[in-house]
Amino acid sequence: MLAVLMAVKKWAPYLVGRHFKIKTDHQSLRFLTANQAITPAQQKWVTKMMGFDYEASYRGGVHNTVEDALSRKPAGREGSLMAISCVSTDVLARIAKSWETDAKLKKVIEKLQQNPSASSKYAWDGRLLKRKGRLVVGQDPNLRKELLKFFHEGAVGGHSGTVAMIKRMSGVMGWKGMRKDVKNFVRECGICQKNKGDLIHPRGLLQPLPIPEAIWSSISMDFIEGLPKSRNKDVIWVIVDRLTKYAHCIPLAHPFSAKEVAQVFLENIFKLHGMPQNIVCDRDRLFMSTFWKELFEKMGTAITPSTAYHPQTDGQTERLNKCLETYLRCMTGEKPREWGEWLYLAEWWYNTSFHSSIQTTPYQELYGQEPPVHIPYLVGESLVASVDRTLQQREAALKMLKFYLKRAQNRMKQQADRRRTDCSLEEGDLVYLKLQPYRQHSVQKRTSHKLAPKWFGPFKITDRVGEVAYHLQLPEGSRIHPVFHVSQLKKHIGDAICSDELPIVGPDGGIMKEPVRILDRRIGKRAGRAVTEVLVEWTNSFPEDATWEVLYLLQQQFPQFHP
Repeated sequence: MLAVLMAVKKWAPYLVGRHFKIKTDHQSLRFLTANQAITPAQQKWVTKMMGFDYEASYRGGVHNTVEDALSRKPAGREGSLMAISCVSTDVLARIAKSWETDAKLKKVIEKLQQNPSASSKYAWDGRLLKRKGRLVVGQDPNLRKELLKFFHEGAVGGHSGTVAMIKRMSGVMGWKGMRKDVKNFVRECGICQKNKGDLIHPRGLLQPLPIPEAIWSSISMDFIEGLPKSRNKDVIWVIVDRLTKYAHCIPLAHPFSAKEVAQVFLENIFKLHGMPQNIVCDRDRLFMSTFWKELFEKMGTAITPSTAYHPQTDGQTERLNKCLETYLRCMTGEKPREWGEWLYLAEWWYNTSFHSSIQTTPYQELYGQEPPVHIPYLVGESLVASVDRTLQQREAALKMLKFYLKRAQNRMKQQADRRRTDCSLEEGDLVYLKLQPYRQHSVQKRTSHKLAPKWFGPFKITDRVGEVAYHLQLPEGSRIHPVFHVSQLKKHIGDAICSDELPIVGPDGGIMKEPVRILDRRIGKRAGRAVTEVLVEWTNSFPEDATWEVLYLLQQQFPQFHP
């Protein structure tokens, strides 16, 4: 019955609406529709046959030879095929061929063929030449280079260092001078030079800034950001006199423009100390803005920015930032939002504290007297000197101040140079450039920077700037200053060049990623409010690395992006 159902189903388009005959060797099927006592399975089959105009007839097995032959066709004996897969290589053949061009090894083989015990170092088994159990490679530079490339760049080699690579190769093969060849090959590997960190002291000896000639003639400045809001302020602007080390700490609130900061400078610094001759700062986008540079240029003040990615240029202000942060952290304790109430005290504390570099306090050097001590008044004598004597003492104090600063600079230079490497590069050299880790200006942190290259390039040196800075020939369109401290550079070794483009760099110098497109949208909740979130795909990332970002925050951070 099942065979009949399958046949009718197969040919249904041709059988519907016409009378047809079913011939079967199953005689009982003739009475299927008339039989009342049928099983549930048979009832189901009969139902499927309804709608067809058919007539079932019986054909004996003797006359049903063709159908029986097809239905009873014996299954052939199942065979099996056994195949062996193997990797064929011509390395051994090429190594054997290298012996033919090596006169020394050729003589060794001839001696061993005549007398197998002729040498205590070499062994010949009729096919391979070995030395102390290791395969000997002849004088074939191309073959040796391919072997070095396999053991270094292959999946097994994994760009290992010199020692690990020598250990791995020496267990299998060897040739005269292999250790030197391995060392040179590893040193010249472009991938290793770009992706491995340095194990040496930072390059470049310390170059102290010149000591200012007058008080508040040269200042340094920086921002302390990332603070919790206190009195509606979340930034501290630190300004330091490079001669007396006297500092002013001014609270600001994001966002602020170069024009607003310049106005704050005039109201807080200019009115007290006048306009400086020189300003040392980092490459903050505000300090590098056209308005800021044009304003101070008109006032006769020179801007001295640090080299790219080298904040140590303004190490004095960076050190003050750490001291200030430590003071506020200790004083505010579990209430960090109260730092605004302690800022003026922090400034007084710093300016009245003893500094080893000037052997006194910034307050005393600026005002020529000891800072007032906040203790009950003690009766004592009062010395009154003439104006001339006062001025002489003032000049002597300034000379002593410069002497202490020079001595402190020499001491710091000696200590710093112990942990540094003197490095001198020449114009025309190719160097790799080290950039900061990925700094993503977004809610979510990116996860791909861990495996990003440590070095980029190589790039050509076009000029030397000072003692420890160099001007590089960067690709067109690079949004980064081309002058770098030598500690951010590494000389390219070898002839092979695999130069690449610089990543996208933000105005603050950090490598950043930018949104490419919006993959999806949804309504989410932030701080109890409904906000629009978008699934963002980023540059140099896979689509599966896309992250959900708040739409209005994304538009604020990337105003040029229009989703």
